[in-house]
Amino acid sequence: MTQMLLSTAVACATVAAVAAAVMVWQKFHKHSHCDQALVLLYEFRHACATPLYVLRHISEHVALEMQAGLNQPGGSQLMMLPTFIEKLPNGCEKGLFYALDLSGTNFRVLRCLLGGPNARVIKQEYEVVAIPRALLLGTSEELFDFIAQRLISFIKLEGPEFQRGHNWNGHQIRELGLTISFPICQTSHNTGILIKWTEGFKIADGVGKDVVAMLQSAMDRQKGFQIRVAVLINDTVGTMAGGHYWNDDVMVGVILGTNTNACYVECNLPEDIQTKSGKMVIYMEWGRFWSSHLPRTYIDEQLDNESVNPGDRGFEKMTGAMYLGEIVRRVLARMAQEANLFGDSVPTKLKQPFILLTLEMSKMHADESPDLRIVDKVLKDVFDIKRTELSERRIVHSVCDTVTMRAARLAAAFIVGILKKIGRDGWDATGVSSRLMALPRDSEHRARLELKRTVVAMDGILYEHYHRFRIYMQAAVYELLSEAAARKLVIELSKDGSGTGASILAACHSEFAPSYS
Repeated sequence: MTQMLLSTAVACATVAAVAAAVMVWQKFHKHSHCDQALVLLYEFRHACATPLYVLRHISEHVALEMQAGLNQPGGSQLMMLPTFIEKLPNGCEKGLFYALDLSGTNFRVLRCLLGGPNARVIKQEYEVVAIPRALLLGTSEELFDFIAQRLISFIKLEGPEFQRGHNWNGHQIRELGLTISFPICQTSHNTGILIKWTEGFKIADGVGKDVVAMLQSAMDRQKGFQIRVAVLINDTVGTMAGGHYWNDDVMVGVILGTNTNACYVECNLPEDIQTKSGKMVIYMEWGRFWSSHLPRTYIDEQLDNESVNPGDRGFEKMTGAMYLGEIVRRVLARMAQEANLFGDSVPTKLKQPFILLTLEMSKMHADESPDLRIVDKVLKDVFDIKRTELSERRIVHSVCDTVTMRAARLAAAFIVGILKKIGRDGWDATGVSSRLMALPRDSEHRARLELKRTVVAMDGILYEHYHRFRIYMQAAVYELLSEAAARKLVIELSKDGSGTGASILAACHSEFAPSYS
């Protein structure tokens, strides 16, 4: 009996020893995996680094490419497209104006009542309309007839206050700002040739035709109301116009959202671009930019190679909200594959492209709880990773921080590149803080301009809703500028360029409303 008890005790001790050994091995194994993941993290951080000298090189390259694109169409990675918008709103606009935002498989119609400098935007109303699938595959006439019908239906719902505002204009024609997201070749402030259908449209005709003329013909076929397209823009120009309506120091408009783009006021135009004012809003298409100075990693190359447009829109794929979450997912997938970050097998959902939205990534990045419980929740909800160690969650948080910091600092370098081009960065050619360069030679005019602020009108989910992105970007902008220029620079949120901005620009380009310039 005693021997049996002894044998049992020995067996139990052996089991306990084995269990303890397994636990020690698992703990060591887990730390080993984290150590390997940390090595991959440090490598990725190093590849993503954006020190000041790199950002300065990028800003200089952007400014040079801007000038090259102005000098010769097609001579630059930046398209530098004339918008033919010379006049920007100043807050004195008055009356009832409409906007039509055709930026996807839904479109939006909006009316905006402007009350002049004392009342500004009195009232707005809008309606979002889904485009039937059949029209996405039909003809351009069918599409624009449907849009015109819904626009007329919306106009019929004008309330008494809007109707009184319409009477302020002293005419029966309603004027509209049209925002289009399709690629177009603009030929005047209210004409533009459609280059191709995108955004899910597979319409058989319309390419090579004026989009304004197609819409205008459809509206003319409707009964009861006269409507004129006063201006044709994209959302970036609308963002700038909306900002300028409230602040006439606005010189730049930037979208930092799902995609990214910029426009600015150019006062040093080539001779072949004729204007009355000597200045024009230039639309850059900066998402297509590429430079050897950009800190590109193996993840960026992988993402680009597997995209629908390899070799194109390199800057946008490093900074746009469409891609940031996917970059994080790819980094984590590599860590899971090579370092067993989340266990011995790669979680199935971690292999799914674009499953991690930038919105969810930003939630993890904003997590300041001691145990990073929000990171834990997002990993569970998005990737179905049931259990993670704090050390693993810290690595995930660091990946989010690395991707966001790089994107924000690159966006800052591009903004400063624009300021450099228009002489508002506060540095001379030697890099010594001095007078603003590239301004008109008249010294009195230069001195007057140097006293003015420079305002950047900004919109997009990254700037508006991603707090750490905004902080990193603003810090890098001020780091790149001279002290004098930094004091004069303001970055302001300018929302709804495609709607409110378009209606305000319609007022600014009205054929009937009084001139307030």
